[in-house]
Amino acid sequence: MAGIPLYFVDLQDDLDDFGFEDYGPDCDSMRITAFLDIPGQDNLTPLARLEKYAFSENIFNRQIIARGLLDVFRDFSNNEEDFLTVMEIVVRLSEDAEPTVRTELMEQIPPIAIFLQESRPNFPTAFSDYLMPIVVRYLTDPNNQVRKASQEALLILLEQELLAQNDIENKVCPILLDLSAPDSDDEYKVEAVNIICKMASMLSKTIVERMLLPRFCELCGDGKLFQVRKVCAASFGDICNAVGQESTERFLIPKFFELCSDSVWGMRKACAECFMAVSYTTSPEVRRSKLSPLFINLISDPCRWVRQAAFQSLGPFISTFANPSSAGLYIREDGTLSIRPSAQDVTSSSCQAGNNANITSASTNIVSSSLEQPIEIKSESSTEGTSAEANPLIRVESPRTDLLKGSSNSCGGPGEALTRLSQNDNTTACVIEGIKDCHVSNCQGVNSRFQSAEDIFNTFLYWRPPLPDISQDLELLQSKTEKHEEGCSVSKAMCNNCVASSEIKKVLESLQEHMDDPDVQAQVQVLSAALRAAQLESINDYETKRTEESNGKLQNELSTFEASHATVEKNTLSSSSFQDDVSDQSTTIILKSTESEEQHNGTIEFLKKEQHNNPPIEVDKSKLQDIIPQPLLDQYLSMTDPARAQTVDTEIAKHCAYSLPGVALTLGRQNWHCLKDTYETLAADVQWKVRRTLAFSIHELAVILGDQLTAADLVPIFNGFLKDLDEVRIGVLKHLYDFLKLLHADKRREYLYQLQEFVVTDNSRNWRFRYELAEQLILILELYSPNDVYDYLRHIALTLCSDKVSEVRWISFKLVVAILQKFYANNANALGLNFINELVARFRHCSKWIGRQAFAFICQAVVEEECMPVDHFVEHLLPSLLSLASDPVPNVRVLLAKALRQTLLEKAYFKSVGNPHLEAVEETVLALQSDRDQDVSFFATVKPKLNNMDMTSLEKQN
Repeated sequence: MAGIPLYFVDLQDDLDDFGFEDYGPDCDSMRITAFLDIPGQDNLTPLARLEKYAFSENIFNRQIIARGLLDVFRDFSNNEEDFLTVMEIVVRLSEDAEPTVRTELMEQIPPIAIFLQESRPNFPTAFSDYLMPIVVRYLTDPNNQVRKASQEALLILLEQELLAQNDIENKVCPILLDLSAPDSDDEYKVEAVNIICKMASMLSKTIVERMLLPRFCELCGDGKLFQVRKVCAASFGDICNAVGQESTERFLIPKFFELCSDSVWGMRKACAECFMAVSYTTSPEVRRSKLSPLFINLISDPCRWVRQAAFQSLGPFISTFANPSSAGLYIREDGTLSIRPSAQDVTSSSCQAGNNANITSASTNIVSSSLEQPIEIKSESSTEGTSAEANPLIRVESPRTDLLKGSSNSCGGPGEALTRLSQNDNTTACVIEGIKDCHVSNCQGVNSRFQSAEDIFNTFLYWRPPLPDISQDLELLQSKTEKHEEGCSVSKAMCNNCVASSEIKKVLESLQEHMDDPDVQAQVQVLSAALRAAQLESINDYETKRTEESNGKLQNELSTFEASHATVEKNTLSSSSFQDDVSDQSTTIILKSTESEEQHNGTIEFLKKEQHNNPPIEVDKSKLQDIIPQPLLDQYLSMTDPARAQTVDTEIAKHCAYSLPGVALTLGRQNWHCLKDTYETLAADVQWKVRRTLAFSIHELAVILGDQLTAADLVPIFNGFLKDLDEVRIGVLKHLYDFLKLLHADKRREYLYQLQEFVVTDNSRNWRFRYELAEQLILILELYSPNDVYDYLRHIALTLCSDKVSEVRWISFKLVVAILQKFYANNANALGLNFINELVARFRHCSKWIGRQAFAFICQAVVEEECMPVDHFVEHLLPSLLSLASDPVPNVRVLLAKALRQTLLEKAYFKSVGNPHLEAVEETVLALQSDRDQDVSFFATVKPKLNNMDMTSLEKQN
């Protein structure tokens, strides 16, 4: 319709000849085919005149008919015979030789189809029999413009569900399959593939799998045209979503692998862009085992544009690994994100206390009883699916009659456990304290049993002859205690060496990205040699120390055994039973010494094996998790590296910040330590766009992490954003209420002092910033007590009420009403009264008419919201409100008339008979009805149509 006047301006003479004398450029409301109803000199009926102009030699006449077909169908739809005649004319018109006529006709097909759908009872098969063949035929039209019009019409018909399934299967799909055949024209093939990919999401799964999926898989391997493969790659996610998981993994994933390794970089880039959609339709096993390595290949692609697209899709791809059962994610009815505490979180939060309690209890049992079974203390990680190696069992064997065995275990256990637990930093913090408690308890238990040993012997052998001399046994026990302390010192030294080694590893990791520099390569070689030397030195020192100690201990035990045996031989036969006991005890000592030696040798072999398997440069253990493949997380964390900005994308840090909440949600709060450093790096990025992105999502991240992690890690960053640029502060301000409500009351109260800073902006013209502040303060009121609102937020509200911008003032008036409602809802009547007196002094007696108008609006809103008792209103606000009737400014009196007529007099309190204040209100209304200003008298007389305030009218008066 928009292009019609051009024809009328250029061809006005032709219009006069064909009955268009009254149809000019300004007659937009007229029907295009209105000339059919105008009696002409030819004395033809409208239907005959339609046929005459539809096949006129003048191209413009045929275009007009094609453009006005919808009106023609409406005019002739009452008569079935005439309607079918029009259909035949349309079919003949579709064969017009002029491409513009065919294009105009095709553009009218969708609205005609909608009209026929509404009139389906009268013409159930008209569209399928007459118009659908035209759409299909135009898909192969030689003119490119006609084909484009038919393709757009077909997609609209599918989207509006105006095509029958029979037509789709028997008419649309066959022609598309023919056009996309291997021997088809290249141009037609590309267009057909594009239509197939777009219409796949609009068709049923059965039709797509049965008719389109085989051809799509064939086109993905088209070796003739890369344009065909590119269209397939760009729409791969839509096809996967249309056919479902089973068909995707069976047929499409192999083709996706081929496209990801295509020689044309545009194909690989398109695959990287749709990777998340493909991953979403696959099973977790396929996603982890097949798609993850494939994505790593795209990230390391030699083409920069492919790497750029891959890094942009990395965060969304990681989000497909999210498991609602482990993350506790669910969406509320209002669409907001909420986290349900899961069993893993409960276990993680109680890990420290629970493990310490269990280990202490086990230590008590070791001292007080003689258990045959070993006591197992399991360190449970908060992450699901953790392997046995990541969660080792800490076995503490309870001593039986052997006193020295408990001492040996208590000395060797912690060092060995520390070595094993170094594989899992997630559980180390919880378990190490328990090991220390267990170690101390064991030592105390040995001492207690030693102190009571004499009593036990006296009780057991009170009737026997003199007891054998056990002084040498006491010396042996003392030497064992000293060796226990030395063993602990050895373990401590090994821990120190491990710390030094870890520092060298961190330096090596930082240099890994710059291996192209020869100087860096030399530094890496030196540091690697130092790392190997430090680790081998700790192993050799440990092995030498333990060997010397074992040899000395063995000699001492042998000499002790010989001395004990010689002493026993000199005793009487009555003590033979005790000799057997001492002999068993000495034998046990030798056996345990041998077992301890083998145990230490096994530890040395374990350390050597770890040194051999782990290269000098390895991943920081604090970044380990098992929710997603570790290489994906490592690549995501590397997006903050400045080198990535130079080699991949200058805005790669922004993409990292944008997808960080999704990655955090996938990993869960138990793995927040993996992202903490990255988040802090992004928060300190020099680009304000990166910080702005984080500021807009920090409230969602706070929901994911919970109150404890939020207070510890997010609050400092939040405070930094508060002092940032306005472009960053606006992100924090828009969700200020959402973030503050997640904090504890004491922490939340600290921000009362900082809210005043939002009033000041870098640019005073940025009034939307202050508008947003007023909107957030209305929500924030519920988070603070009435006293805090009066002391802090009241001043901000009154300052905003005096803003230069009208929009800010009007929303601030609503804030003032909300504050007043807060006071009376919490029975803080004294604060409410003080606030009312301040409003009267500040606005009612304001020297500017805008202030007095604001007072009328505030009073109207107070009555409308019923935010205070009526008796308080009529006592403290009504007299000041009625006094505005004599205000010299008409705008003030207009708002007063609206407040009285549309609000006050509509309340039941003022409608009641005998109300002492009703007379004063009615007298004021009568005075306003006779006001000299027409607008004032109008609003004082007219009855309200709506109960609520018309903000649009209020704004127009300014």
